[in-house]
Amino acid sequence: MNVKEKNTSYTTRGLKRIRNAFRYSIDGLTATFKNEAAFRQELMLAAALVPLAIFLPVSLLSKTMMLSSIMIVLIVELTNSAIETVVDKASPEKHPLAKRAKDTGSAAVFLSLLNLAIVWGLCLFNHFFS
Repeated sequence: MNVKEKNTSYTTRGLKRIRNAFRYSIDGLTATFKNEAAFRQELMLAAALVPLAIFLPVSLLSKTMMLSSIMIVLIVELTNSAIETVVDKASPEKHPLAKRAKDTGSAAVFLSLLNLAIVWGLCLFNHFFS
């Protein structure tokens, strides 16, 4: 193996690997923001809910759970967008397995949003009614 072969991305280590990973992550966030309306909507939701969670007079544990539920929605939406992109690339024509993959990703987003609503509801109920 010559020096050129060793200098590929899979052998990059240390700070350079971390910098590359960070850059790839920013590229993924940017592409998803540009191409996915649902992600933009969920970011707007996060922009409203994050300050609300921080400033609501609830316990630190409740704040943490509320903020985590927001992050979970964004993480699941990014994963769903990745699945949809790969499915569209691999199978541009309609196929039952492609539909199943897309529907399953959509269901994961739905459950993450349901989780957000439940966590926020329980945290607020606990604060205001107990």
